[in-house]
Amino acid sequence: MRTTAALLSIANGANTSFVNRVADPSIPIEALVEDPVEAVERMAEAEGSLGLSHPLIAEPSSLYGAGRRNSQGLDLSNEQTLQSLELALTESAGVRWTAQPMLSQAAPMVDAGWKPVRNPANHLDIVGRCRAATEDEIESALKSATEFAPSWAATSPAGRADCLERAADLMQARMPLLLGLLAREAGKTYSNGIAEVREAIDFLRFYAAQARNDFDNHAHRALGPVVCISPWNFPLAIFVGQIAAAAAAGNTVLAKPAEQTSLIAAAGIGLLREGGVPPAAVQLVTGRGSVVGARMIADARTQGVMFTGSTEVARHLQQTLAGRVGPTGDPIPLIAETGGQNAMLVDSSALLEQVAADIVGSAFDSAGQRCSALRVLCVQDEIADSLIAMVRGEMAESDVGNPAMLRTDVGPVIDAGARRGIEDHIEAMRAKGRKVHRLGRHARAVIEGGTYVLPTLIELESISELTKEVFGPVLHVVRFSRQNLLAMLDQVNATGYGLTMGLHTRIDETIERVVARARAGNLYINRNMVGAVVGVQPFGGEGLSGTGPKAGGPLYMYRLIAATPQDVLSRALAVGLPGSQPVQMNRRTPEVFGSLLAWLAEHQAHRTAAQCRKFADLVGDCSERVLAGPTGERNVYSLHPREAVFCMADSTDGYLHALAAALAVGTQVIWEASSTTEALRANLPPDVQKRIVLAKDWLSSNVAFDVALHQGSESELKRVSALLARRDGPIVSLRRFSAEQASMPLEALMVERAISTNTTAAGGNASLMTIA
Repeated sequence: MRTTAALLSIANGANTSFVNRVADPSIPIEALVEDPVEAVERMAEAEGSLGLSHPLIAEPSSLYGAGRRNSQGLDLSNEQTLQSLELALTESAGVRWTAQPMLSQAAPMVDAGWKPVRNPANHLDIVGRCRAATEDEIESALKSATEFAPSWAATSPAGRADCLERAADLMQARMPLLLGLLAREAGKTYSNGIAEVREAIDFLRFYAAQARNDFDNHAHRALGPVVCISPWNFPLAIFVGQIAAAAAAGNTVLAKPAEQTSLIAAAGIGLLREGGVPPAAVQLVTGRGSVVGARMIADARTQGVMFTGSTEVARHLQQTLAGRVGPTGDPIPLIAETGGQNAMLVDSSALLEQVAADIVGSAFDSAGQRCSALRVLCVQDEIADSLIAMVRGEMAESDVGNPAMLRTDVGPVIDAGARRGIEDHIEAMRAKGRKVHRLGRHARAVIEGGTYVLPTLIELESISELTKEVFGPVLHVVRFSRQNLLAMLDQVNATGYGLTMGLHTRIDETIERVVARARAGNLYINRNMVGAVVGVQPFGGEGLSGTGPKAGGPLYMYRLIAATPQDVLSRALAVGLPGSQPVQMNRRTPEVFGSLLAWLAEHQAHRTAAQCRKFADLVGDCSERVLAGPTGERNVYSLHPREAVFCMADSTDGYLHALAAALAVGTQVIWEASSTTEALRANLPPDVQKRIVLAKDWLSSNVAFDVALHQGSESELKRVSALLARRDGPIVSLRRFSAEQASMPLEALMVERAISTNTTAAGGNASLMTIA
């Protein structure tokens, strides 16, 4: 790394920049064409060291500054690394992996109920065995989590952070052992497995750092027992990330892993406990989601739920939680990250060779089993044939097979049910007359021994042909004319999903127009659209893709506490994103907000005006920040007003407080039509009236809003919660506010978005070129 940094220093230093030197006639041609490696070796000899590091280029472990250490990977091109890895993988294969409930006290070995866990790449390979929790064990877990909750909440944030950081160090040391288990239980290639372990480590350190630097047990009161339900596609990273956030915030955790990947979950819990997390603070409860998960979520002792999975299941969870409130009178929080109909738009200015590689990586890496995977490629007519031919060529060269082999590019899908659903979709498209291309190098014996799906490309006539997410190695292609690029983007937005989106173009104006119009939590420009890095590209969607807040972002932990400071937004941006830099500091409060304040003053509502004026101050000036990350890309985190907020209150003052909060943020307001709201709206200034919609049937999906504010009695809050859970469309978060106390969850009125731009695609690594 030091030699690499020295090369970069030579290439980009102010006095040695090739860009500057090539135009300087006083520099001889021999100096311009000098081998930079020889120059570095000469410098190293003079300095008596192996290389020099540029002081402005962070070493990998210090990429995020003093905030937290970066995780380390493995170089799979290094022979010594591969030799060591081979020994660890052999050791991993020899372990008798087991998964059973890991409760506050060691459970006695049970003889019944065990099931073998088979390798999806090779069904003859029995990876280990697991069993589901019994009803008595579920009850024991809930009881222990409830009883231990006050003790864990009283533990200092620094003490909780210490436990998570020790677990991260242990996970780093055991990475080779975990890679073998990830390959055999989850079908992960070793490169995917390395990225997964690193993400889990980063989650532990990220949330630990936020707890240590910003949390206070007096100002940040924990919820209590939180149920974490994680998916099989990231069985370590998402599993550990949910647990780390909830535990760092002071909650006891009941972790319910996916049935298909309980072994890696058990290994993760073991490392957390080895790091010092008390057994009662984090318990593993294995079994079917429809049985074990449903039982824990329905229990009144559960005070929060974190879920990653399908939109349909998330909606069912919302209905289960509807009508329940916690000890503080607030609705039970549900953080749901759900599906996506992720699209990439490519115009004729894009570099096809780069685009083809990014498409194949985005669509088929991890066998397409990523939340962020590319599902729909939208390509301009003029380049469509050429680009599709390139993509098909790369697909044909992809090795499909056992991830235990280093040459494998595409491994198996998780199980027979997943394969059957994907194959049914492919055949349905073929029956409709769509062009279907199935490509990839594979051995028949290998394919027949596991649950494989060949990389598939399907040419569609319209994106509307897709009615659901196809979670596997299937890429759909639609074409558009240049003048219809924004219309194509509108069609993508119209699917209702808003998880990830990609854009390949070399036209700055196009980038600006798409960024302004896109409705996706994560937008990737001139790069692939998978592999979000914790704290660098905070991950999570909007609409049908989830409730927010973003995992690995500054607001996530604040959703996991019962009492929050009023200045959540400013604190989160300042402390939750260490090393970040503000992009703009000139955000102006909307003029309509000033109109409301003036009206309040005119009507002698001075106390209400003073309280509402604080909302603008709490929203703050900075809405965008450039996040610390690797050179060669620019990662921007931003906050945007939600599309609309539905407000219910039991007083005129309550309606005015909610209105002021919404106007301070810049979002539309919806009130239920009644004689009270109609009279109040009619009395407000005209520009304020334009920001308010009166809805007679607010339960209709035609009335669009993505968050609801409520002030009133607990019984009324429960009623509204139950009604919201029955609405079609996105899951709507219900938040309580108080006009009397002037408390308002302003962060709930905003959505987070992250844009990751490959800056080298514009002709060079600008961040390196500007280093002096």
